Amino acid sequence: MKYLEEFQNPELARRLLDEIRATVTRPWALMEVCGGQTHTIIRHGIDQLLPDEVELIHGPGCPVCVTPLEVIDKALEIAARPDVIFCSFGDMLRVPGSDRDLFQVRGQGGDVRVVYSPLDALKIAQQNPQREVVFFGIGFETTAPPNAMTVHQARKLGIRNFSMLVSHVRVPPAIEAIMTSPSCRVQAFLAAGHVCSVMGMGEYPELADRFRVPIVVTGFEPLDILEGVRRTVRQLERGEHTVDNAYPRAVRSEGNPAAQAMLADVFEVTDRAWRGIGTIPASGWRLSERYRDYDAEYRFSVEGITTREPAACRSGEVLQGLLKPHECEAFGTTCTPRSPLGATMVSSEGACAAYYLYRRLGITPTPQEASPVA
Repeated sequence: MKYLEEFQNPELARRLLDEIRATVTRPWALMEVCGGQTHTIIRHGIDQLLPDEVELIHGPGCPVCVTPLEVIDKALEIAARPDVIFCSFGDMLRVPGSDRDLFQVRGQGGDVRVVYSPLDALKIAQQNPQREVVFFGIGFETTAPPNAMTVHQARKLGIRNFSMLVSHVRVPPAIEAIMTSPSCRVQAFLAAGHVCSVMGMGEYPELADRFRVPIVVTGFEPLDILEGVRRTVRQLERGEHTVDNAYPRAVRSEGNPAAQAMLADVFEVTDRAWRGIGTIPASGWRLSERYRDYDAEYRFSVEGITTREPAACRSGEVLQGLLKPHECEAFGTTCTPRSPLGATMVSSEGACAAYYLYRRLGITPTPQEASPVA
């Protein structure tokens, strides 16, 4: 299949690994900023194939995982209302809130539906004019444009019974937060190619210069990851800190202007809480004043819900790259995909789920636990 077999070639992988080994002379710590990249790394054992001097740190790149507990509780509150049809992607249904998840709400009679596109939710609203239909809009810059377009379309068509619970986050402010943390060990970043395919690379040079870290835009197949690591290590060894596009088949420097225009029309930048991390200034989007009537938080008056993260879950440390999943005492014991303490274990892009599924580490998942996706 195009761009799969070509980028999983074992011989080319060996060549890239040989080049990395020949280049590296001292320890370096690199962070990948995408949960999809984390799963590729762990599934194919890339972190174990790399020389000992190269450490891959898993960052807060899973959109489900960084959705804060308070937003999950807002979703649960809205979904439980009898006049609401609550629509979400499947991987949100098992994410635990303070005392339940969306699956449990559905089991208790809530009308919770899995959709594959925000436009599916809009269609449901058209088919059920007597019901309020809410779509759970989460994710990074990649999923934000279609969600923005759906709200734009709802306003254009005059569909008044549709709204969106928004929890969108932005990558560049997260990189800044990581680099300004006193406990930061990150010396370079593998940036997410799909994010840059939308937003371009314009926000990264300033970060690379200010923190003196290489930022290499990278894809998601094994050879993409290895090429990203190779370019990053080369920069580190040379004392360079530039933004490099190692994913040119999908990323242009300017990104996607049409998607950016839609985002600018529908959303506005806001401070956003990240699960297990805290509030990062200017790190998210919310619906702009023009589209405020479609904001489910305002429509259902759930703005005031606040929560406290459970002490037993250390997903915040995992998301910040301070802890590897298997180093958590709850990993694989009190925390599994079937009974997760946090989103990093249940999400299809979560680091804990990747370690549980692919690294094993002495734990054999049951057939029911073979997939963390709802």
